[in-house]
Amino acid sequence: MAPMGNVLHLLVILSLLETGNAKVGNFKAAGATAPGDILIGGLFPIHEGVEESPNISAPHVSQCVRFNTDGFIQALAMIHAVESANRSPVLTALGISLGYRLHDSCSDVTTALRASADFTQEPTTDCGGGANTSNSSPPIMAVIGASSSEISISVARQLNLKLIPQISYASTAIILSDKNRFPAFLRTVPSDVYQTQAMVQLLSDSKWTWVGVVTTDGDYGRSALDSFVSQATASGICVAFKEILPNSLTSPDGESAISQAAATLQSNPNVKVVVSFAKPTQMMYLYQKLRSLGSGLGERVWVASDSWSSSKEVLGEMDLPDIGNVVGFSFKRGNLAPFHHYLMNLSDINDVIGNNSFLKEFYSLPNRSENSGVLSSSTVPAEILLNNSHVNVVFNVEMAVSAIAHAVADICSKKDCKTPGTVQPWEVLGALKDSHFELEGKSYTFDQKGDINLGYDVTMWRSVRGVINVHDVVAEYHPINKSLSYTSGNTKHLTDLRDVVSVCSASCEPGEFKKTAEGRHTCCYECINCTENHYSNNTDMDQCLSCDTKTEWSLEGSSGCTHKTLEFFSWQDGFAVLLLALAALGIVLVLLVGALFLHHHQTPVVKAAGGPLSQIILISLVGSFVSAVFFVGHPSSLQCKVRQVLFGLSFTLCVSCILVKSLKILLAFQLNPDLKDVLRRLYQPYAIICLCVALQVLTCTLWLVLQSPRKKAIIFTTSVLAECDEGSQVAFGVMLGYIAVLALVCFACAFKGRKLPQKYNEARFITFSMLLYLMSWLIFVPVYVTTSGKYLPAVEMVVILISNYGILSCHFFPKCYVILFKKEHNTKRAFMKNVYEYSRKGITVSSSVSETSASQTEGKCISHPYSISSPSFFMSPPPIEPTAPQNCWSVGQNIQSIDTATHCTVVDHGMFVTGQLTRPHCLRRSMSL
Repeated sequence: MAPMGNVLHLLVILSLLETGNAKVGNFKAAGATAPGDILIGGLFPIHEGVEESPNISAPHVSQCVRFNTDGFIQALAMIHAVESANRSPVLTALGISLGYRLHDSCSDVTTALRASADFTQEPTTDCGGGANTSNSSPPIMAVIGASSSEISISVARQLNLKLIPQISYASTAIILSDKNRFPAFLRTVPSDVYQTQAMVQLLSDSKWTWVGVVTTDGDYGRSALDSFVSQATASGICVAFKEILPNSLTSPDGESAISQAAATLQSNPNVKVVVSFAKPTQMMYLYQKLRSLGSGLGERVWVASDSWSSSKEVLGEMDLPDIGNVVGFSFKRGNLAPFHHYLMNLSDINDVIGNNSFLKEFYSLPNRSENSGVLSSSTVPAEILLNNSHVNVVFNVEMAVSAIAHAVADICSKKDCKTPGTVQPWEVLGALKDSHFELEGKSYTFDQKGDINLGYDVTMWRSVRGVINVHDVVAEYHPINKSLSYTSGNTKHLTDLRDVVSVCSASCEPGEFKKTAEGRHTCCYECINCTENHYSNNTDMDQCLSCDTKTEWSLEGSSGCTHKTLEFFSWQDGFAVLLLALAALGIVLVLLVGALFLHHHQTPVVKAAGGPLSQIILISLVGSFVSAVFFVGHPSSLQCKVRQVLFGLSFTLCVSCILVKSLKILLAFQLNPDLKDVLRRLYQPYAIICLCVALQVLTCTLWLVLQSPRKKAIIFTTSVLAECDEGSQVAFGVMLGYIAVLALVCFACAFKGRKLPQKYNEARFITFSMLLYLMSWLIFVPVYVTTSGKYLPAVEMVVILISNYGILSCHFFPKCYVILFKKEHNTKRAFMKNVYEYSRKGITVSSSVSETSASQTEGKCISHPYSISSPSFFMSPPPIEPTAPQNCWSVGQNIQSIDTATHCTVVDHGMFVTGQLTRPHCLRRSMSL
């Protein structure tokens, strides 16, 4: 019983295994196969979907529906590429060949997983435990596919179990670049990161900042949406709406999603640009719905992703103008001539038809005759395929096959690949990552993320006499430098689209900035004028820039800053030119006067003017005139210091010399003999000058050390006033006040001598010049305090010139007139005559005061003041008889002393001689040098 039971048990197991193998075998029947030493699997969307089963009670295989010509062409591209590789020297030199086993994913994840189970199956084993290779095919060494990112992600997880390399020709989901989760996944297309970068670059170049997004549900659509939104936001592009369409559109939920998306598009008329990551069928249904709603499609620009940028079937029964403009992003293309030749000869290759159920189904399509016209023509199928062949996808499939061929060649050059089991999938994976393969004369390699990133072609759909061209390349995107380069021949078509305005708010002009309301998109804003001293020099600026208020200004709503006018007492100013001319004239006159005085330094007039002191006064006037020049021009700190100090010291020297001359007059008219004797000893002219100037030097030195004048800028709204800051106003006042005190002393001393003989009289000129100086500076103080602006230096300059010309006119011009035009008065005799007449006149006046008092005054001297230029002037007597008693004054003598017998007291001060006679008939004399 036991042996019999064991036999029955074994029969049951074998029966179950056979039944299971039959079921798996039914499914595992690949759509297209070809033998080879190395087998490659393929997953292609030969159908657009599967039949929906509302009530599923047990596992079952869904029926694929809606034949997909695009997927079929992709499968044919792999077959053609494998056959081309088998004929290439890369494999023929090693004597090996590639085979393939293609499955239909039916655009369904579950169906694709069932197909991938065939790629990972282990060879069947016999009862003895050995491998049964008689009925099993060699294992799959690599898989090409799938097209959809969602399917590729699911299949990649299953293929990772055996590290079977998978090369996708169209899956662009960003997640697939993660080698930690997908170590065996490779692709011949770039990641969606680069596609969304290219899209954002196009939108930025076209100034489309208000866009909508339509995407398919699933890993691909959501990944692309997230990438696009993040990059668009970073570039200042706002997404007005995001519509996600389900994969299945035949269900009520699918129809509702299409209706909602159409309604959203219709309610956003300002959104003229829509970016779509949807599938071709989804876009076709959306266009049909929009057309039924009467929405103006022709006004929009559709930016198509690689998923439908080459699928003109989305038009359905519509023409291109019905939907608007389509700008697509597609993969780089290759040379399709060999593949087209392959398609033209498909009908003659019976062996391929026999091993390719997909091709059989294509020939048996019921609508093929309606679309093509003549069913019996052998060229009709080829024409259908040629019209639907996507150049870029075919090239990507060819790259995948070429990469596998070169990887296999690298492995088989080191070992025998004809023996089953000698090559493992993970070996092929390693060779793929390290290999460099060539295709159409160019070398390619996978990067660290397993991608081949060639960039994108930007295409623009065009309708020419009813024929839609979806492959018109207008630009290329270069991922290395993230830039678009526009082709010269077709740039006009893309440029025309830039007239399309897709913005939420109109652009803010220069001079305005964007103000976004809280809770709204940053692209929806109102334009506000920039405030004063702020500007915006570009459109759509988020904030206004600030002017440098020290040197710039702007009005409200300005697009730029205006440089503030720099104001100062300029050399080009008419008033400055006039004052400079007067200063220059003053310097010339001083030099001329100095030269004249030097030439006539021995004449009475020059000696009467002070002799050497007059030259010192003239030198100081030159310094004073020069100081006036420093009040003109753009002030510098050095200029500010020099102009005040130079004027203060030079004019102090001038007034000090005049003070010495004034003190002579004071001594001449000091009646107190005791005080006169003291003053005679103290009177040291050059010492007095040095002392007066030294005090001013001390004042200026302290001023410069403690708080010196410096340049400063006063900022006004539209101008900058450059002027000198005097530093310490106290020091400035002390300097001017000190000169004023010296002038007052001069004025007081000179006022006493205002009645001296005309030819000897300096007092009147000193009095008038000091009075003019004091009056001008008294006027200057309130004007200087109350005046501001660039003409403030001119106020002080005018006062300096008045003071200088006052001294020059009062002290020197009359003497120059005598020297040049009254030479007869510039003699000793003329001076003596003037003194004598003046003294005689004084005696006459004194005698006539009272005749009755003659007896009382007989023994006394009649006194009257007069001035003599020099004692030497009396060397030659005047031609007039003296009326004074001979015992008091001997005319013609150089009076240095008088005999005491006359009882006259004589004081000799070196520069003049004064004396008082106490005897009768004596004169009081005062002789000045």
